[in-house]
Amino acid sequence: MAKCSQPAGFRLWPSSFSPALLPRRLLEAVTCGASRAREDHNGSLALRPFPGRPGRLIELLQEDASESSSDEAADAEAQLKIEAFEELQGVVARLQLDGRNAGGDGRGEAAAEARRLAKDEPEARETLAMLGAIPPLVALLDSDDSNALIDALYALLNLGIGNELNKAAIVKAGAVHKMLSLIDSGSYQAVSEAIVANFLGLSALDSNKPLIGALGAIPFLISAVRSRDSSSTAKQDSLRALFNLSLASANLPFLIDDGLVPALLDSVGDMEVSERALAVLSNLVFSGEGRRAVAHCNDAFAVLVDVLWWSDAAACQEKAAYVLMVMAHKGHVSRAAMIGAGAISALLELTLLGTPLAQKRASRLLEILTAHKGKGALEEVSSSCISSVSAPQCAAVSAHLDTDEGMSEEKKAVKVLVQQSLQSNMRMIVRRANLPQDFAPSDRLLALTANCTSKSLPF
Repeated sequence: MAKCSQPAGFRLWPSSFSPALLPRRLLEAVTCGASRAREDHNGSLALRPFPGRPGRLIELLQEDASESSSDEAADAEAQLKIEAFEELQGVVARLQLDGRNAGGDGRGEAAAEARRLAKDEPEARETLAMLGAIPPLVALLDSDDSNALIDALYALLNLGIGNELNKAAIVKAGAVHKMLSLIDSGSYQAVSEAIVANFLGLSALDSNKPLIGALGAIPFLISAVRSRDSSSTAKQDSLRALFNLSLASANLPFLIDDGLVPALLDSVGDMEVSERALAVLSNLVFSGEGRRAVAHCNDAFAVLVDVLWWSDAAACQEKAAYVLMVMAHKGHVSRAAMIGAGAISALLELTLLGTPLAQKRASRLLEILTAHKGKGALEEVSSSCISSVSAPQCAAVSAHLDTDEGMSEEKKAVKVLVQQSLQSNMRMIVRRANLPQDFAPSDRLLALTANCTSKSLPF
């Protein structure tokens, strides 16, 4: 509340009258009058109270004053936007200067400013692109100044975040070609990682996918996955970019011809990127070319079966089971190779210990493999499974099989696999529980594994 001690020559408003100050001056006069009326109630100069409802008048004047304050806040916000726009204009103007008028590293400094302004502000990204910042940033990729080059790359990366129009404009301006030229010229690691990040962002746009693949970015991304010098982030970004590119059917010949499948299988053993590699592989096996590339790759099925055995990541087991399921569904040769790699034992364990999705895929794959016409393959797996268990267990299984004279050879093989899987699970539980190596299971558990039939399978 305004203080009411006014000098003798007080006027309601100063000589320079402003209409915007009228409500505030009236509010001060009314409130001061009411206050002095209360203070001088016992004096001879007491003021007469306002007729009617002075409280309502004060409320109206207060509302008008608050609206005036809101207008002032809006004006201040508009002023800030104008200043921000002028700052963006200045940055673009400096970017568009040629080398003679840039004043030393002026364009490099402008690229650093554009990188900073576009990092967190969607409106700044849109405004910078509208003002024409993308072509000079792409042109700056020819610079010999390493700092300016890095700033230009990350400025382009930031401009494309969440903005499809900017992603398309960057590719149209020739950024992909210039980035690949930088790679061919022997750029250092920081530049390579910035280029990988740009390819990841640009490949998220569907219209960019075939263009990036056709321009030759795929071999660079594969080499980044294989390189020992690449950081974990660079490998992750490369695999994510390859995943995006694999969604475009036009890129499949490039991906396969450039050796992506062997690179992915080699990366499966790297725990940091194994899930990403399996995700890309899941896309490739959609096509006949991708499935043939996997089938012709040495130890492909052994690698995928190993994932089912040793991987603690549920997503990796699910994706590996998916790849095997698609391969088995489409090719008889793949089924025999999977059986030879020991897939059935791993799948039986997965149906018992895996996630619901992994169990579903493993069950479906077991249906395909056990329905396979290769009776000889099943007999070979049966004998190998029996030989892999300990001697007492082998004898118990053989004795139990001799009692089933009326059972077909296929059913006997499946029965052996079930029993072997249960025994393998028991050994794994013993290892995880850190029990003594000479731990002997109870007679009841041995009887359970000996009497188990294929009816316990979820298919």
